[in-house]
Amino acid sequence: MKTLSSSLEQVQESFDSVREHLHEFDFALGGNWDYDHGYFDHYLDEDHLVWLRIPFQVVTGRIDGDAESTDAIVEVGTPFVLKHVYNEGLSQDAEAETYGALIDQFQTPLDPDAKIEDKWVKEAAGLLHKVEQAWIQ
Repeated sequence: MKTLSSSLEQVQESFDSVREHLHEFDFALGGNWDYDHGYFDHYLDEDHLVWLRIPFQVVTGRIDGDAESTDAIVEVGTPFVLKHVYNEGLSQDAEAETYGALIDQFQTPLDPDAKIEDKWVKEAAGLLHKVEQAWIQ
């Protein structure tokens, strides 16, 4: 993981406004959001291994990522670049689940926080700069 300085850090704004602005740059609400925090993610590579992630904390209200609008105010955190290296294929150690004949066929990442090449950090910084410039207009 590599953090990036940003003028967006500590900005407080409505969740709806932040989401709308970041969607213009193809950011998506990451799947691991909760009612009081979350991340907006933008993949940088074709394999979806390298991501620019912009975290946020809810200051007031609650978010619902599926709702068209919320009353939440969020504070933007420090953006960062991360890289996940995954195993390809099925796990050789797959086991039956306790509730039926479901099989856990997916392997854990080889490296959930792999080294990030400079080219991805530069690309992420460039995208973040575009987001910042559009935000202040």
